[in-house]
Amino acid sequence: MFLFGVFALPPLYDVFCEVTGLGGKTNSVAMTNVDDVIDESRELKLEFVTTVNQYAPWEFRAAEDGMKIHPGQLYEATFLARNTSNSHKIAQAVPSVSPSSAAKYLKKLECFCFTAQEFTAGEEKEMAVRFLIDSDLPEYIDTITLSYTLFDATNFAAPVTVSQDSRR
Repeated sequence: MFLFGVFALPPLYDVFCEVTGLGGKTNSVAMTNVDDVIDESRELKLEFVTTVNQYAPWEFRAAEDGMKIHPGQLYEATFLARNTSNSHKIAQAVPSVSPSSAAKYLKKLECFCFTAQEFTAGEEKEMAVRFLIDSDLPEYIDTITLSYTLFDATNFAAPVTVSQDSRR
């Protein structure tokens, strides 16, 4: 039962969220073009929430608690993470959007969540997300929360192999 929960449920949850649009999952691939018209007559509140997976050796926070944004306009937000351990670690951020109906309108061009982030012992990094909110966002949504959970992915990352030639 434990193995079913660890290995089978996450992919099933991903499929469920993709089919239904529920769960607040955001895109995991960068958007390639920005054709949206900026709606300067509409202002939204975007809040940032950060959490660290239990027992993960990280300090993690947004540089700002939130921002006022206009649909269709390109923005960048910065997040700060620090490896609090004495060893090399790999972090993976998992995003979520609330209300979940707003997730499909969040278009990320660049995000630290797209790839695993390597940290040396004690290293601190600034990590960015570049995004826009599609101007087709329903009028009744005036506040969006973008949250990230940072996981320690060190034990799940592919081992780095060093060839004979690169050791010279």
